[in-house]
Amino acid sequence: MKNMILIGAQGAGKGTYAAILTKKYGIPHISTGDMFREAIKNQTPLGVEAKGYIDKGQLVPDALTVKLVDERLKKPDCKKGFILDGFPRTLSQAEALDKITKLTHVIFLEVRESVIMQRIGGRIQCRKCSAIFHKTNMPPKKEGVCDKCGGELYTRDDDKPEAIKKRLAIFHEQTAPLIGFYDKKKLVKRIDANNPVPQQVADEIIQVLGE
Repeated sequence: MKNMILIGAQGAGKGTYAAILTKKYGIPHISTGDMFREAIKNQTPLGVEAKGYIDKGQLVPDALTVKLVDERLKKPDCKKGFILDGFPRTLSQAEALDKITKLTHVIFLEVRESVIMQRIGGRIQCRKCSAIFHKTNMPPKKEGVCDKCGGELYTRDDDKPEAIKKRLAIFHEQTAPLIGFYDKKKLVKRIDANNPVPQQVADEIIQVLGE
């Protein structure tokens, strides 16, 4: 069983590596960001409430996020394991997660801030299937169109410069302390994710995780 979380600042590549790991191990990639965006798209009460925070580059309150994650981890496809992306972000969330499930791996993707700004500045996402592309690093075959489903590509509000700076500040203030929390549990594996070739970084993660 591989119950893991990916920790890294916005733009560290969590979504990209999670997709590769999902295919490798046959366990679901659970992105709280994607779940909230789906709720926002469907204009659910939770989505409407979350949108106000996300649009400003702020974190959604713990109570909303924990409830969302708890319900998701109870689904049958999580029996063999899961990959959490975007949760936990704070120590209080980590403590709440401890009461929900037992983790086996914590992957910390270390990336320089200058690299993050370059990556996020060109990131675009599909409105329909949430696939992620990059204007220079990983452009779609046809500009503005998703290779996978033909959906429209757009720049998320939280990928705009003002929101990026706020989210990086929040990461250093609230999320970075998680490393110390999980270090004490001997769960953390540090990965150099500055490499521009995603598969090479993914291979290093897979080597750490094992079969």
